[in-house]
Amino acid sequence: MKITKAGTVPSAKGPADYFTGTVRIDGRFQTDAPARIGGAIVTFEPGARTAWHTHPLGQTLIVVSGFGRAQREGGPIEEIRPGDIVWFEPGERHWHGASPDVAMSHIAIAEALDGKAVDWLEHVTDEEYGSGK
Repeated sequence: MKITKAGTVPSAKGPADYFTGTVRIDGRFQTDAPARIGGAIVTFEPGARTAWHTHPLGQTLIVVSGFGRAQREGGPIEEIRPGDIVWFEPGERHWHGASPDVAMSHIAIAEALDGKAVDWLEHVTDEEYGSGK
């Protein structure tokens, strides 16, 4: 058994290469092989969001507070709220973040394939974020 005590992993700022706006990453964890699951609690200030990205084995989000948005490529922007569980299929291009006026926190969980859990792509434009398309 391994326990990572709260407060022992410092908060990190979401890197500007992968996020738009103010994003904080807390409670990061990564399991040791042969397990391959990792995750974190991610908090997005209003208007903040990820860049477009994919996960080789998919991603699960568990919304814990606030009000957010998520979108799969080619689909509508979906509203996400506390208690919602969002699943992105392996290789599915998507983004997620806060609503324009309310912050949002979620637990993000993904498995790594050959040591890689995410492929980052281009930023979501303001037009894409606000358009609902």
